[in-house]
Formats: sequence, structure tokens, C-alpha cells
Amino acid sequence: MNQINYRQICSKVLKALPLKQREVILRRFGLGAEIGKNQRETLESIGQDLGITRERVRQIERDGFLRLKPEIKKEQKTFNYFKGFLKKTGDLRKEKSLLFELAGERFQGEIYFLLVLGEGFTRFRETDDFHSFWSIDQKSWIFARKLINSVCEKFKKTGQPLKLEELNELNDLKPEILTSYLEISKKIQKNAEGLFGLKDWPEINPRRIKDKAYLAFKKSQKPLHFTQVAGLIDLASRAAAKGREENLFSLTLPQTVHNELIKDQRFVLVGRGIYALKEWGYEEGVVKDVIFNILKAAGRPLKKEDILEKTLKQRLVKKNTIFLNLSDKKYFLRNSDGYYTIKEV
Repeated sequence: MNQINYRQICSKVLKALPLKQREVILRRFGLGAEIGKNQRETLESIGQDLGITRERVRQIERDGFLRLKPEIKKEQKTFNYFKGFLKKTGDLRKEKSLLFELAGERFQGEIYFLLVLGEGFTRFRETDDFHSFWSIDQKSWIFARKLINSVCEKFKKTGQPLKLEELNELNDLKPEILTSYLEISKKIQKNAEGLFGLKDWPEINPRRIKDKAYLAFKKSQKPLHFTQVAGLIDLASRAAAKGREENLFSLTLPQTVHNELIKDQRFVLVGRGIYALKEWGYEEGVVKDVIFNILKAAGRPLKKEDILEKTLKQRLVKKNTIFLNLSDKKYFLRNSDGYYTIKEV
């Protein structure tokens, strides 16, 4: 954050305007608004309040800008600072990020006003594919758009989130510049782990409990009790909500997590309330099913110790539980040598 007093600059500049023009511009840009609040007013609302048409308000605003041109040139030091800031991020920056990084929650209306008046600053409006952003070089926008398209293609080929340095293989860019370019895209997003991917991927933008649970397992890389999963979801949500209003974060109910894990085929119950990801090689079914599959895959009788070892890789249960299932003569037989086989139906 810098120590420039943007409100003081705007107040000094606006003194050159007649009262009505000053009032219109103050209200249009929310200048002098309470810190952290956007109080910009529409042409319609100002016109209704002043008893004039919205077109007349627009004309007053336009005339005011013309009067301010000589005054604004006196603030070249501030505009040089803005340009230097944008150069560090590849000559463009997402509007929301730019306003916040220049002065936090303070004076965002004033900064926006100065950018509109300053020469060499171009605002690109929000579209279906891009957030609104500011640029000081048209070429940077053309390059950024090409880069974003190539990154999206890379995501479609890999099908998985990637680190920033993995994306930087496409171009030798400074991390802050590459991040700035990617940030203006609505298709690309960074998750809480710092990985980039397509916004509609659950690994990047998880909205449902089961997707948040999946990310918790991927991060832990080990089986977890459903209560642990609920706790990890809350930790991730708390990190994502950092800096926002407290009421945007609510605790996850363990039973809700349990219900989602049961229904989703990505998760396998491997112990009492303990789940693992199926993609890790865990098989579905109860202990009896696991033993059955082990013997079937072996294609030959196996020792009790071998069955125990293989089963414990699939299920977090007591040894006696495995032995109890193995002794069920409806499914398994023990020969005279102490080896076990599947009972043929």
C-alpha cells in the first residue's frame, strides 16, 4: 500500500468545477464515500433527485470532464505511479485487484475516478469470458488473450489442475505477470492450494460437500474418518473466506459428510467411519467381498497370512474380523494343508 491521499487529490481537482457539475461527479463516482462502501449512483437516480433527465446528467458529467482536463494534468506524478504499478503486472490488471492493491478498501472510488480521467489508461468492460480490467497497452491485452486460450487448451489436454510454474513453461513470464493475465479470465481460477484450473472443475471451485471432501482426501493422501473430513473442509473454507465477512463461513456437519461419502462412488468405506478414494486402488464391498476378490485374483489357494496381509491393505479392520469372515464356510474352504479357496457354488 502507498501513502498517496487520493481523496485529497480528487477534492483539489474538483474545486475547478461549478457546484452542480461537482455534485454530479461526486455522486457518479461515489467520491467521499464511507471507507469500504461503493456509493456510486446511476444517471437515472441522480436525474430523479435533481429533477432532470438522465441524458442531462450525462451531459453535465461530460462537461465537467472537459473542465477537469487542465487540472488533472497537474497530477502526473500520481498517474506515473499507476502506470508503474501496471507495468509490473504486464501492463494490465483485473479492475477489482487493481483498485484493492492500490489502496485496500480505501478510496476505491477516487482511484477509479482518476483512472477514468487520466490519459493512457483503457478500461475493458466485463464480458461473458473476462472480468473488467485496466490496461496501458493494447498489445498486452492481445497477448494475454492468446495466452489464456493456450492455457485453457493445456487444461483440457491434461484434465488436471497445474501449478503456476507448470503453466509458465508456455511463456517465460514473471509469475506476477502470468498471474495477472490469468486472473482476468472467467474460465480460469486458482484454488485454495494455489493450483490453477478451469473454473467449473470441482478441484478448483468445489461447491458441493462431496467435491470438498474429495479435495480433502487428495490433500491428505490417506484414509480419513468422516469427522476428520468435515474438519478439513472447514479449514479450507476458513482459508478461502479469509478477509471476508465472518458470516460467509459456516461449520460443516460431520453427518452430512458421512451421508455424501456413502452415496458417492469415488469413496470407499475401509473401516468404521473411515473412507478412502477408490482411485487409490481400494475395492468396494465388505471384508468378505475383499477376501473373495483376493482369492479370485490369485487363482490358487492362499495361506491365511497372505490373505490377512492383502486384506489389511484394503481394509482398516482388526485381524479377528478378517479371520471371522474367512471362517465362513458358506463362502470359503480350508484344505488339509491350511490353504484357503473360494467355495464353488
